[in-house]
Amino acid sequence: MPELTLPDARFQASYLDAVREFTEAGLNPLVLVGEETGPYEKSWREPGGFAAYVDMLRAETERPRRPDWVPMTNFWYVEGDSFLGKLSIRHRLTPFLLDYGGHIGYAIRPGAWRRGHATAMLRDALPHCRRLGIERALLTCDTTNTASRKVIEANGGEFEDRRGVKLRYWIRTGN
Repeated sequence: MPELTLPDARFQASYLDAVREFTEAGLNPLVLVGEETGPYEKSWREPGGFAAYVDMLRAETERPRRPDWVPMTNFWYVEGDSFLGKLSIRHRLTPFLLDYGGHIGYAIRPGAWRRGHATAMLRDALPHCRRLGIERALLTCDTTNTASRKVIEANGGEFEDRRGVKLRYWIRTGN
């Protein structure tokens, strides 16, 4: 059964395969790997380089990789040794995140689309938000991203407004 877990170097082969899937599908792999991967992208095919990348992801709960970013908890959604997707919980909102990014960002690898993984992954993340003190989580999606809109709404997302190309929803994280 798929589950959220902290990033772990044992998923290296499957993770890199997911990056390849994004590229082959004509999608921007930055959706999966995030911005500012810097030196890790050049070395993550080696076990030590990938382990350093994983360590950086795990450290973001206290030390964001960029000075203008907020602390965030990164999770990977896995089944056995297979990497299915990623989810990040941003611990607080900046003015930019309030308009365009929200508390939670997620991505599922193309080979695992349309199986309910994004809906389940988001559902499983909400208790983690609650433990971080986030009583209502803001999620955004592009106006053209019907799949993401349905994932958010399936998890109780209440539409607030549209800002540019982004739809904004709030989800209660607990009772």
